[in-house]
Amino acid sequence: MNRREIVVSPIVHVLGARPNFVKAAPVIGALRAAGADQAVIHTGQHYDARMSEIFFDELGLPEPDVNLGVGSGGHAEQTAALMVGLEREFTSRSPVLVIVYGDVNSTIAAALVAAKLHIPVAHVEAGLRSFDMTMPEEVNRRLTDQLSDICLVTSPEGIGHLANEGVPVERAHLVGNPMIDTLLANLDSFDTGRVREAHGLPDRYVLATMHRPANVDAPETAAALVRHLHGVADLADLVIPVHPRGRANLLAAGLDEHDRVHVLEPLGYIDFIAAVRGAAAVVTDSGGLQEETTILGVPCLTVRPNTERPITITHGTNRLVTFAELVPGVRKVLESGAQAGDRKPPLWDGHAGPRIAEVVMTYLGENGALG
Repeated sequence: MNRREIVVSPIVHVLGARPNFVKAAPVIGALRAAGADQAVIHTGQHYDARMSEIFFDELGLPEPDVNLGVGSGGHAEQTAALMVGLEREFTSRSPVLVIVYGDVNSTIAAALVAAKLHIPVAHVEAGLRSFDMTMPEEVNRRLTDQLSDICLVTSPEGIGHLANEGVPVERAHLVGNPMIDTLLANLDSFDTGRVREAHGLPDRYVLATMHRPANVDAPETAAALVRHLHGVADLADLVIPVHPRGRANLLAAGLDEHDRVHVLEPLGYIDFIAAVRGAAAVVTDSGGLQEETTILGVPCLTVRPNTERPITITHGTNRLVTFAELVPGVRKVLESGAQAGDRKPPLWDGHAGPRIAEVVMTYLGENGALG
């Protein structure tokens, strides 16, 4: 089959949040090189310019063909609005394939709409499991995998998870991690010195990101978290770009009332990863950041009881901690100066995008969708 043939109707990428953009960039680029006709729908789930538009600019993503502008809201309200907008777009575009990313509400909304319209779905980052159904993301990723015709898996354990849930083996493809493609492609752009200077940061600091509902939604929990973050700041300056989710509760609890806490607005991808690269340690409840620190060799403490990315623990620098374990964990890292080894997870080599493009184009060719 000639990989340069053009897809008759477009492949539609549905993007809604910062991690989606980072994962999609190498996939869109590789499919462009393969001659695919593509369209990008930005759902507007992340609507702050620093959480969305800047990522398109920095990652070389094409301008979205449409921005649904859904914005924030409760799970039912947001997912319903996403489904209404996506159904309209899919009906008018008649895509041959919908590609979804990660585990946000945009992901499950797109998969549901596409499945009901009998449009094949490809899920990038399939097979991740925390086994914690109290997490909205776990619900989203499990259901999306069941609805997907192509499950694009980032780490080996994901293949087993899909098999255990009855996903046919021919649907699952271990392709590596496109988020790491983006990281490796931009290594020379991550100028920690420039970011330090721009934001008045010291040479030695701990970087934190906190946005999970379990950590920031309840005022009393956010207040407890802030007390422990202040404990970290007693050990070293703490730099925290504050995500829109949880901002009000964290600031109300006095996050910025410690002399060594540097509260920043959300950063673009290049500046954020540059800040991560220069950190002595990272404190987070993010999923993707566990992966990025693994490749960058920065010690990571994840403030969660579980992770859907256990490979970052076995291959990288990640450790799960409770609130009570946070300060002792950071102290241990700072005192030891721990660094990661050179061993990286399988296929996290910067070539996941081309592998995904190969799987997608083969699928479309075998199903008669190539002209």
